[in-house]
Amino acid sequence: MSGKRLKLGILNGDDIGHEIVPASVEVARAAAGKAGLGIDWTDVPIGAAALESHGHTMPEGTMETLEGLDGWILGPIGHRDYPKVPGAINPHPILRKGFDLFANVRPTRSYPGIGCLFDDIDLVIVRENNEGFQPDRNVVAGSGEFRPTEDVTISVRVITVEGCRKVVRAALDIARSRPRKKLTLVHKNTVFKLGCGMFVDTAYEVAKEYPDVEVDECIVDTFAMRLLRDPWAYDTVVTTNMFGDILTDEAAGMVGGLGMAPGLCIGRGAKAMAQATHGSAPDIAGKGIANPYAMIESTRMLIEHLGRAHDLPEAVRAAAYMREGLDAALADPASRTGDIKGTGGTADMVAGIVAGIERAKAA
Repeated sequence: MSGKRLKLGILNGDDIGHEIVPASVEVARAAAGKAGLGIDWTDVPIGAAALESHGHTMPEGTMETLEGLDGWILGPIGHRDYPKVPGAINPHPILRKGFDLFANVRPTRSYPGIGCLFDDIDLVIVRENNEGFQPDRNVVAGSGEFRPTEDVTISVRVITVEGCRKVVRAALDIARSRPRKKLTLVHKNTVFKLGCGMFVDTAYEVAKEYPDVEVDECIVDTFAMRLLRDPWAYDTVVTTNMFGDILTDEAAGMVGGLGMAPGLCIGRGAKAMAQATHGSAPDIAGKGIANPYAMIESTRMLIEHLGRAHDLPEAVRAAAYMREGLDAALADPASRTGDIKGTGGTADMVAGIVAGIERAKAA
């Protein structure tokens, strides 16, 4: 045992976040206990509940609290439904940019019996997180989208060499760690000759440092079609922000929906943020039927990432126990939620995962 403890934050977010984030913490605690991993948990207010209690969706001191942590679990944020008041801001870009979490790692994996379109899918899409078309994160001040007249709207896309280097290097590191050692660049440099051209040229320049990784490329619309016809052709994929946002939802649709779409935001340092791809689903909040898989798998990815970053074998072992627990629960319809052909609810899936962790062999 190393004796080092992880310091993790709990940010419930909105709506179903108040169900699936506590579920993720419960599973993580079970795995950590079995692996001998110490975790110090810190509750951090955010979102609609923070607006009600503190007058702001990102209360004063939040960033300072997170700075003292190794990582955190961020539940889904329903910022579109926030009231139009000064304190009701979208926390996402502040967290991603504030901690330079420039790579959003989104794996896609199929499981038998849950309604996947294909079997044996196992790929990772790495989405650039802090540039692109998204107007809340591509400029220092103001907005990258504006309307100079009543009839004209202009959206600015920002691509930088440094932003490309960072996300491509992160994707190459992931590709190198996987058996196939293959990376596909997804872009549209046939149209965006400067923006996507910069992305592709920079990617190939960085790839020279990874001679063991096979690198190819695909135009984004062609990739969207091929992903549905031959998903096994791809292993690790890297692309710009908006393309990645769309393609990861398409990938999730092949393996059971957004409830099966985890994500981990990473940067150059060891800090990381577990954040599932899906939204806050207010229509099912409080009903006990939300699928917690994406949030729990995001948390598992967080613990594994921090374990490797901090040379903490107990964390890597805890993540392995969580993986066994998830596999066991997804194999049993009684511990699956209805969206993935199960008969259980959120609590049933958590119970199934925890039981699987308890049965797990030494990692």
